[in-house]
Amino acid sequence: MHKDCKEILVTGEQITKRCQELGAQISKDYEGKEVILVGLLKGSVPFLAELSKYITIDVYFDYMDVSSYDGATSTGNIVVETDLKQSVRGKHILIVEDILDTGRTLATIVPYIRERGAASVEIVTMLFKPERLERSIEAKYIGFNVPNAFVIGFGLDYDQKYRNLPYVGILKEECYQ
Repeated sequence: MHKDCKEILVTGEQITKRCQELGAQISKDYEGKEVILVGLLKGSVPFLAELSKYITIDVYFDYMDVSSYDGATSTGNIVVETDLKQSVRGKHILIVEDILDTGRTLATIVPYIRERGAASVEIVTMLFKPERLERSIEAKYIGFNVPNAFVIGFGLDYDQKYRNLPYVGILKEECYQ
């Protein structure tokens, strides 16, 4: 365990097993449909890579770089730094997110993509913090519910560090206070 990690919440093995389950369900739900997996950079990359290994239907990948954090706190201002490269018109969009926390980012991005003519827009998130949800937003697929703690690893960061940890853990408070 990393020296800055207080506790491991979800192991790499648990993430792999859950990605297998989610991949099977997504493959079944989207059989015969044109699907784009939209990864929200940078945090979703490890989860998207692991999840996509277990999706058995053909999918396209695209990415958006969306920012709302400054260090440990959300600014509340959602900025699209890099937009989608392909048209979503008539396609089924599955937004791949590392964590559904306040819901602010997804409450902005989902309508933004719908307005472009997507056939459907759904969310798959590795982690969900139900205690922090501020917006009316639902993920169709959820990996794990986690407590209201500052989590790192498997794509999640604090000031761009810890993304490469092979598990999800709680960051020690002294690291961000």
